[in-house]
Amino acid sequence: MDSKKALLIVNPCAGRNNKRLGALEIVKKFSPPEWETDIRTTRCQGDATTIVKDEGAAYDVILCCGGDGTLNEVINGLMKLDKKIPVGYIPSGSTNDLANTLGIPTELGASADLIQSGKKNSYDLGTLDGKYFTYIASFGIATDLSYSTPQKLKNMFGHAAYMINGFVVRFIPMLLGFKPIHMKIEYDDGVVEDDFYFGSISNSTSVAGLFKFDHQDVKLNDGYLELFMVKGLKRNIDAVKMLKKAIAQDYDGVQMMLVKTKKVKITCNQDVPWTLDGEFGGLHRDCELEVVHDAFEIFSENNKLFCKKD
Repeated sequence: MDSKKALLIVNPCAGRNNKRLGALEIVKKFSPPEWETDIRTTRCQGDATTIVKDEGAAYDVILCCGGDGTLNEVINGLMKLDKKIPVGYIPSGSTNDLANTLGIPTELGASADLIQSGKKNSYDLGTLDGKYFTYIASFGIATDLSYSTPQKLKNMFGHAAYMINGFVVRFIPMLLGFKPIHMKIEYDDGVVEDDFYFGSISNSTSVAGLFKFDHQDVKLNDGYLELFMVKGLKRNIDAVKMLKKAIAQDYDGVQMMLVKTKKVKITCNQDVPWTLDGEFGGLHRDCELEVVHDAFEIFSENNKLFCKKD
């Protein structure tokens, strides 16, 4: 039997130190005679995209050992290739939001075993003006927490670092002083124009760990994205009501709206910073977002978040 050729991309700065050391053991999991694995280590932002774009076509499988931001770079490189190559995600970041959604184990050995099992699912991507995101594009209050939180803090405390830097230090003061952004939002079934405090276009069952979506309704390969917008927070009491509704998943369209759509067009009269998969996604004024159906395959368990294929 011919061995599988794998390109293993490792971000040595992702996550906490114990996970980084464990990543070295992954190589043993993908060794001859079943595997022929080449290892590439990223050194700066954008490296993973360049590596996959330049070298990925020569491999049967692309393995990503890093956080959600590293996976985003791998996917952006993958989408520049002329052939579909399955992706194995070995999560070693601080939060691993996408891995948790997909049911991919965050224990490195277990995630490697899942890849070796051969279980795969097709997965939808989103694009923001041509740049791909795997699970979320967002703007507004506190969306910069993931990339503004110091790496040393993330390495020490993991996900708790975001809580320390965000909700304790910044979120409450920001909520009191944040100026909403006036936007016109056009989506598949309608148009809304208002002042928005937060917005996201996602392929996930939750946003920011606070807003949860119905697991029965969200599918990761149904050809749709979830458009979620927060508006109408004119007083502190409105923010309290919003949080209560968020806990109850009461998205009634008054303060919070949630719709499924394939395309979104946003018109705005100011430059707005966006976050893509936890990383800075640039400043955008007028922008378009769109789903890419069945964009690639990722090694993952067959759970209810995936539509069954004939």
